[in-house]
Amino acid sequence: MARMSSPILRPRVAALVVALLLSACTGDGTEPASEESEAAASPSATDVPAEPGPAEEIGLVEGWGPSQAQLDRAVRQARRLTVPELAGQLIVASWSGTRAPVRMVRDLHLGGVIAFSENATSAQQIAMVNRSLRRRVPRPWPLFVGVDQEGGIVERVATTPFPAFMSTGAARDGDLTTRVFRRYGAELAGLGFTVDLAPVADVTTGPADPTIGSRSPGSDPRLVAEHAEAAASGLTAGGVVPVLKHFPGHGSVPADSHLTLPVQERSLRQLRRADLAPFAAAVEAGLPAVMTGHLDVRAVAPRVPSSLSRKVVTGLLREELGFEGLVVTDSLQMAAVTRRRDPAAVAVQAIRAGNDVLLMPPDPAAARLALVRAVRRGTLTRTRLVQSAARQIALLLHTVRDGRGVPAGSSRAASRELSAAAVTVVAGPCEGRLVGDAVVPLGDPGTARAFIPAARAAGLEVRVPRRPPDRLADARPRPERRAGESRADHRDRVRRWQRQERRRREALAAWQADEEERLGDAARVAFAGYGDGPVTGDVAVATDTPYVLASSRARVRVATYGATPGAMSALVDVLTGQATAPGRLPVHMPGVPRAGCGV
Repeated sequence: MARMSSPILRPRVAALVVALLLSACTGDGTEPASEESEAAASPSATDVPAEPGPAEEIGLVEGWGPSQAQLDRAVRQARRLTVPELAGQLIVASWSGTRAPVRMVRDLHLGGVIAFSENATSAQQIAMVNRSLRRRVPRPWPLFVGVDQEGGIVERVATTPFPAFMSTGAARDGDLTTRVFRRYGAELAGLGFTVDLAPVADVTTGPADPTIGSRSPGSDPRLVAEHAEAAASGLTAGGVVPVLKHFPGHGSVPADSHLTLPVQERSLRQLRRADLAPFAAAVEAGLPAVMTGHLDVRAVAPRVPSSLSRKVVTGLLREELGFEGLVVTDSLQMAAVTRRRDPAAVAVQAIRAGNDVLLMPPDPAAARLALVRAVRRGTLTRTRLVQSAARQIALLLHTVRDGRGVPAGSSRAASRELSAAAVTVVAGPCEGRLVGDAVVPLGDPGTARAFIPAARAAGLEVRVPRRPPDRLADARPRPERRAGESRADHRDRVRRWQRQERRRREALAAWQADEEERLGDAARVAFAGYGDGPVTGDVAVATDTPYVLASSRARVRVATYGATPGAMSALVDVLTGQATAPGRLPVHMPGVPRAGCGV
């Protein structure tokens, strides 16, 4: 790289050159200067500032993943693109169907695509889609091939099932979190994904949080920061780009941005102490990418979605927290940004706010055209597009490598290890056997089905309750009065219905009594999943957030933070006394005897 002297140093350099020339030509018999004296007289290399490279010229610096050389390379590549190609590079689109969207990516020069469950029928099929994209859309850099794969209730493709991210907060072992997410990332990389829109860095506030819940490690900002950072490091080591979400924090608003624009009423001081804290820690740790959420942050930018606000994205994230990395919007198909807003204008506003990647605009072609027109009109500059494209390209070059995947067994073992470390017993004995030789699974049918093979493998007798006959289970509706029917006739019909309904209830009660006798004294293990109500039984098990356990009166109350095969196997080990429950509640939850046996 060429170097140049500053105006201040140029006279010194010139004088030194003249002196050296004179001493060489005078022949006055003086001894040549020693190496030490020459070194002392010469300006050091650090005194001569380096000529700024391509990345530095447009304000891109290292410290969040890519090296300066990778940033320079990315800028050179981005500068070769036309304005329409640059605009397309900033867009990551969704698509319909199960075939690779090669033509859409080629025609619009998209930065990439994101897969959802409707695009993936199996792991093998989505791997073929991603392989086809890589081969048929050749680029000098990897495509942004994204997936929204968090674990728990947010898993879009068929990989090894992992428990909810709240498991990490219950286990409280950052090294374990990193190891598990390295396996998770390697499995995704093996399927051809280059970006995972995870982990969640939102701090949940409890049952009033309808959107984040078990997707968060917990309600303590320090706990969330530790495990968001650990998970992101693991995903990076596994070969995929992690994207922390949803800045400036979605866990403390009482609405879902998929459905409306949630209002964040907290003061800026409160936000800094809680919601912003995990993101600040992530920036300090040098993590590479952040997703901006769609929130109405009243203390910063009232009535403007935070993802579209320059005060939030550039002001809070980039300037106050000092984030230099890649910023990705949340889906631009969500009601929080689509309601009463022109999608094309939203695309331009998001880039002007400071985002680098437009995720899932409703019409990718229209979003691309809007960016091109904004450059032609002077609303955006070409350099601004180059800056965002280069950030994306550099990060993909830095993180992504040809994924070979990991053996399925190792991923299953990692998933189970996390669940075993997270199992939390908030009521009942902390050691020893918690059930007899027979169990009856109740509640959430899907979880019960997952529990049965784990219970039988441990030698438990599983007695499955039968469904009542339809003639007993289904009540007929109270008859309405027919047109032209007299009051007396209608009254008679209602009385007949009442007699029939009374006989049905009596027969149902008798059937249930017989069923209870058939099931015997087996322990009733009742499961509650996402959104379920109170749990009754001998053993109450919460498989998502643990809040339902506060209202249960079961003798034994357990949180597993997942209904995966690994979580059910770990639960059975605790119920049979083969293992203790080391987990601790990761959320504040009054109404339970203790926060866990590990406390």
